[in-house]
Amino acid sequence: MAFNRASNSEASLASTGAGSFLVTMIRMASFYNRSVIRWVWVILLAALPATSLAAERELPRFASVKADKASLRTGPGLRYPVEWVYTRRDMPIEIIAEFEAWRQVRDWKGTTGWMHSQVLSSKRSVIVTGEATSSLQRDAREDSEAIAKLEPGVIARLLSCQPGWCRVEVSKFRGWLPRTAFWGVRDGEKVE
Repeated sequence: MAFNRASNSEASLASTGAGSFLVTMIRMASFYNRSVIRWVWVILLAALPATSLAAERELPRFASVKADKASLRTGPGLRYPVEWVYTRRDMPIEIIAEFEAWRQVRDWKGTTGWMHSQVLSSKRSVIVTGEATSSLQRDAREDSEAIAKLEPGVIARLLSCQPGWCRVEVSKFRGWLPRTAFWGVRDGEKVE
């Protein structure tokens, strides 16, 4: 069985993972019927706008750093200098803009820059703010029993939120923090 040489459009598709499968299918179909090729292209082109729209997400949104080391750059690319290196996994950040695989982010102190999407996670976390310790409450009430004291700078995994309070987990302790005690959730945002 002999294969025809790939056209320029087929060769460019072969460089992508999904494209190589498509090129193989097109080559196989060309042995049977050229009209099949036209239908494959129509289906492929019709699907492209839908997939690009699905990839878009609401901005701004919160996320976290998933890498042990994450570089914050002055622009969206490796050619831009590194301003900061984040060394705390699960540090909450706010994504404020996107450019290809790069995300412009803001941290809890207001510092902005660009990070590659591979060092970020959609898992939510929060960081305790303020100058005094915050009590992790058993229930979402001020008069509830305090089960732990959290120092400013402690990072907690966000579990859920209701008006005024969010449920978090810190070192196997699960409890409620008032929204005023941390950064990482928009005002009025409901998290489930």
